[in-house]
Amino acid sequence: MTTTELLITVALVALVTVAIRAMPFLLFPAGRKPPAFVAYLGRPLPAAVMAMLVVYCLKDLSFQRASGFVPALVACALVVALHRWRHQMALSIAGGTAAYMLLLRLLG
Repeated sequence: MTTTELLITVALVALVTVAIRAMPFLLFPAGRKPPAFVAYLGRPLPAAVMAMLVVYCLKDLSFQRASGFVPALVACALVVALHRWRHQMALSIAGGTAAYMLLLRLLG
């Protein structure tokens, strides 16, 4: 790709990203109630997305050696424990990530 093509691509990606981020505010202004279907989706979807992310993250675990599954399972347990303890998403994610990376280094 030439420099011009790269700049055009970056500009288009930025424009589409801004449009997608602005769309909910344009479709559902602050003073108007969203449709019942949209309000309903707001309840079950967060849990469904989290479940899909957990399955995606754990789908390639290898139980051949401890280094293939221990870091991921310990990190998952730590995320759950930290979140139940403090109810702070940033702490849960950071703690689980740090534990996972440390265990990968120690067991790998």
